[in-house]
Amino acid sequence: MSTIEHWIGGEFTAGRSTRKGPVFNPATGEQQHEVVLAAPADVDAAVAVARAAFEEWSQASLSRRAKVLFGFRELVNARVKDLAEIISDEHGKVLSDAAGEVQRGLEVIEFACGIPSLLKGSYSDQASTGVDVFSFREPLGVCAGITPFNFPAMVPMWMHPVAIACGNTFVLKPSERDPSASNYVARLWQEAGLPDGVFNVVHGDKEAVDAILRHPDIAAVSFVGSTPIARYIHEQASATGKRVQALGGAKNHAIVLPDADLDFAAQHLTAAAFGSAGERCMAISAAVAVGAAGDALMDLVSRKAAEVVVGPGRDPRSEMGPVVTAAARDRIESLIGSGEQQGAKLLVDGRGLRVPGHENGFFVGPTVIDQVQPTMDVYTEEIFGPVLSVVRADDVDAAIDLINSNPYGNGTAIFTSSGEAARRFQRGVHVGMIGINVPIPVPMAYYSFGGWKDSLFGDKHIHGPEGVSFYTRGKVVTSRWPHVSHASGASLHFPTAS
Repeated sequence: MSTIEHWIGGEFTAGRSTRKGPVFNPATGEQQHEVVLAAPADVDAAVAVARAAFEEWSQASLSRRAKVLFGFRELVNARVKDLAEIISDEHGKVLSDAAGEVQRGLEVIEFACGIPSLLKGSYSDQASTGVDVFSFREPLGVCAGITPFNFPAMVPMWMHPVAIACGNTFVLKPSERDPSASNYVARLWQEAGLPDGVFNVVHGDKEAVDAILRHPDIAAVSFVGSTPIARYIHEQASATGKRVQALGGAKNHAIVLPDADLDFAAQHLTAAAFGSAGERCMAISAAVAVGAAGDALMDLVSRKAAEVVVGPGRDPRSEMGPVVTAAARDRIESLIGSGEQQGAKLLVDGRGLRVPGHENGFFVGPTVIDQVQPTMDVYTEEIFGPVLSVVRADDVDAAIDLINSNPYGNGTAIFTSSGEAARRFQRGVHVGMIGINVPIPVPMAYYSFGGWKDSLFGDKHIHGPEGVSFYTRGKVVTSRWPHVSHASGASLHFPTAS
């Protein structure tokens, strides 16, 4: 049984804690590793190293930082397959999905490679007579990231490349469920020439999280996870004076209008609901079938859901893998059952799925539940599994009202051939990221990612321009250089008292 250790100051260490947690292979149900769980002293050690490294790294030239970022980009690009295999073995997602995750993380690295342009300041010549005013942005110090299990490479890459490019140092606390990808990335940073101590990885659970939130030498905390924890992170870290961006949960809706290409919509709904076993904060978990679109859409979605090939992530035939843990599987199946008990119509039932040769894996098949009401648990809860709940609406305005009444505001989509309906939708919904005939509207890295309402705590979205703003603070200089008409009255003559 191999042990996954922390990465602090450019080397692996078991730290001071004696606590450890299991890391499973979700496809087999077997424990494959154990991970050390940090004590507060381990967080202190990582922060001390990062604080010391900040003195040099914050003063590194933009060209040096960019050179390291470009080197890191080349190494990650060359190791996509290795990272995908690590992710698949610990998360369960299929290899193609894992590779796609790494590619989306690469896009943020590529964005961060442009840091010389991103940190350009502004200059006002002769703002007043003989006075110039200019501004620039400086790094904050030690920054921390607390990231979820569902994207063990991509979500951390939303944070640390931008933070490091801006001149900060970083302490990452990844999910203890699939921690190996973060250690692999740490070695790539080192190989790219990043000074030891600039990037550190501390594994752990709530004890490590609380130590991060309380630590006086951490200037900023980034978080992605569930809404209750995001709210907790924001409250606790803000109370200690930290800058915080905490991205929470979601209930992402996709409206399908009768004028849409229903086969196109059904195909993309299936991919958006069941890709990565639904364990995505941008997954479509609620479809809103409008008017006459309902029955025909359900026939198509049900057929396509039943055709999804479920199996272990390493099998190239698999289109969807297992969920991350047995507890996650049991919770998802319980919510499916509650929907049926509360009166919804179960069209495709993914409970009790057994994959030949992987009977102990944590599998849940694609599930479609029709006639869901907004008061049902299967609608109100963030399921985080391969379950598509279908709500019926009379028209587009009723569908918009349904979305706006939901406490989450992460992502949403509309399928239609009407430009007028699409424009009404994009202006009317209270959601941060919107797709028009695009089911998962994750923006490119040069835009910022984030939702509204209970999907975001803090005022800055992640990566893109807002990411640069989050990891820096502005400084404005007003300068005057008066004209001096003579030096000081100095003379080469012999000094006298006259």
